[in-house]
Amino acid sequence: MGTKALGPGLRSVVWVQGCPFRCQGCVAPDWIPFGSGRAADPQGLAAMLLADPAVTGLTFSGGEPMHQAAGLAQVIAAARQHRDLTLICFTGYRLAELQRRPPGPGVVDLLAQVDVLIDGRYIAGRNDGVGLRGSANQQVHFLTERLRRWEAELTGGPRRAEIRIRSGAALLVGVPGPGIAEAFGRGVEQASEAWRPDLPPGPRRPPARDGNPAQDRQSNAIAEGGRGLR
Repeated sequence: MGTKALGPGLRSVVWVQGCPFRCQGCVAPDWIPFGSGRAADPQGLAAMLLADPAVTGLTFSGGEPMHQAAGLAQVIAAARQHRDLTLICFTGYRLAELQRRPPGPGVVDLLAQVDVLIDGRYIAGRNDGVGLRGSANQQVHFLTERLRRWEAELTGGPRRAEIRIRSGAALLVGVPGPGIAEAFGRGVEQASEAWRPDLPPGPRRPPARDGNPAQDRQSNAIAEGGRGLR
């Protein structure tokens, strides 16, 4: 199932596992640890991302995509053999850093295929609730002209978030504005407390989990702003 919360049109999203930055207030803390994700074959992952014929673009997030750039470059190359797709990529590195000193293999190849790069580390105190960037210090770079007509939306438009719920798990998808991620977390905690197997039989609410489909939290959850080649 695609999303409309992470770029123009209907998009499939890859959240990679592992990030070196550990930004305070990160909306996707489950994606920070390295080595705890699920390995995926680039060709097979590309096929999964294209399962919905209405998908018009991909978004790479995480985690830190540039630490798995070689695999992601293969994913978008394979996907574009079957469909004309735009690509948006988030990174905690600055574009100039990536160009001057790539942090790993495949970075140059991936950048060559990215249409819009959103760079810089997240600073919770500068989350102004606008555009697809998480905080005002981050920059939206148009590396091609393919998404230029959505410049106003991507740099300063209202944000969207989706809360998707499946099999008792919840996932916040998008770039949340100030307070949204915290409110989501409180709601999940309250819902989890309301679902207690040791309680007597009777009407109970289904369990909800914290906001990312990691490990046993595999989910497909949609409110307006969330964030796997794992």
